[in-house]
Amino acid sequence: MPIPEIRIDRDGPVTTVTINRPDARNACTVAMIKALHDAFMAFEADPQARVAVLTGAGGAFCAGADLREIASGAAIGFCWAGEDKGVTRRMLRKPVIAAVSGHAVAAGLALAVWCDLRVADETAVFGVFCRRYGGPMPNGCTVRLPRLIGQSRALDMMLTGRAVDAREAHAIGLANRLVEGPALPAAQRLAQELAALPQTAMLSDRESIVRQWDFPEDEAIRREIEGSMPAFHEAFQGGAGRFVAGSGRHGDGVGSAG
Repeated sequence: MPIPEIRIDRDGPVTTVTINRPDARNACTVAMIKALHDAFMAFEADPQARVAVLTGAGGAFCAGADLREIASGAAIGFCWAGEDKGVTRRMLRKPVIAAVSGHAVAAGLALAVWCDLRVADETAVFGVFCRRYGGPMPNGCTVRLPRLIGQSRALDMMLTGRAVDAREAHAIGLANRLVEGPALPAAQRLAQELAALPQTAMLSDRESIVRQWDFPEDEAIRREIEGSMPAFHEAFQGGAGRFVAGSGRHGDGVGSAG
């Protein structure tokens, strides 16, 4: 069932999911994580929804797990990447963009790196702050963070628990875009841009990038080719013809259904 701490807004093909607990810097209870899981499963199943944006209300992205719930023992054993509606268990089949203002720390960092892209403003702070009080990261972050920024930098963040500000995050590739002003409008504009592109080829290339870690190089390339075939047959010839005819040159008119 929907809960007020997770808000869902739709603007055409873009779905914005907001963690709405600003009084606690959007720290998440187990119920909130399960509601996030359900929200993203609904997004993935909706044929009209193409790109999602994940953000937090009130100037923070997510401060991780609710420590009062952890201290009570009620959340012990529940993992954000677990099989019992752990939202970071697997990547979706559609892109998700994180709009990061304020803290994206502890398990909130795991939410940010679960997303395909991260748009951060100058208030953003990333870090494994749970290192300070003995919290582990069973939420996909120890796998995804080094794949994004390299093992050495990931170990520096994981072992020390230090704060990484927006500028450093952008410099090391943790934040894809660093923007002036709030991150959410910029992330939503980017989401609309992605949603306007021909989808079949974009999604097959995304799938190859996400899944290639599981296979040796030759098998990964075979799967890349296999996955691209629907785009070749469904859209590429027509798209190439439009380009030859003058559409899409210099980046204009490239967005279309497909």
